[in-house]
Amino acid sequence: MKRIKGLLVALFPLCHLLAQPKVYTVANTHSHNDYEQHVPFWTAYNEKFGSIEADIWLRKGPLLIGHDTNEIKAGRTLEEYYLRPLLSCVQKNKGYPYADTSRQLQMLIDIKTDSIGTVDTLIALLGKYPALIGNPAIKWVITGNRPDPSRWVSYPSFIWFDGILNREYSQDALSRIVMLSDDFKSYSHWNGKGLVPEKEWKVLQGVVKKAHDLNKRVRFWDAPDFINAWLQFTRLQVDYINTDHIEALSSYLNSLPKAN
Repeated sequence: MKRIKGLLVALFPLCHLLAQPKVYTVANTHSHNDYEQHVPFWTAYNEKFGSIEADIWLRKGPLLIGHDTNEIKAGRTLEEYYLRPLLSCVQKNKGYPYADTSRQLQMLIDIKTDSIGTVDTLIALLGKYPALIGNPAIKWVITGNRPDPSRWVSYPSFIWFDGILNREYSQDALSRIVMLSDDFKSYSHWNGKGLVPEKEWKVLQGVVKKAHDLNKRVRFWDAPDFINAWLQFTRLQVDYINTDHIEALSSYLNSLPKAN
């Protein structure tokens, strides 16, 4: 009996690895800081990513893209790098972002400057692209410097928000949230090697379940970003796997067994 108990204790940390994950594809991928890719937009798009991120700055003139002030350059505009290329795809695919009409695309816009002024400018810019904002297969989601949640319902219906995973929201605010994200290190110090410590795994399971009970998708940023970590995130049932390694993640997910 003691030997059996000892074996069960030894196997307990592996229990979460035995859970059957849902089927993952490149639709469950998020291109983090996509504009830092050698070929922004197109690298992730050509791999059929489900979510693409662009950080934007409001300066005099058009909305510029970049992670910090050192990366802001004239000509690197949201319109040039993302809106026009996406429009060309929608036109080519007869109203859909991808040739596979079942695929959707989330455009995550990370606000780096004043929330209200930048969102207003973004809305005015997107208004020039009715094929992109009236498209049910494309979601425009605001993250970063967001206006107060009490204002979210006042924005046009094509504007959605990325909520913070550990924050409570009113029903009105929740109605405009499509995803809940957070810093992975707020929940775990796991470095991506081996197994997530059981105590931290339970915390992660809890917050993912909380989001899913609200019918919201989940994403962690500042998380380990290689094969073993991707495997654990699929088992955790994280909806969007955050990555800077587009081709590697795409190759990994495409290698997974497909559902019958």
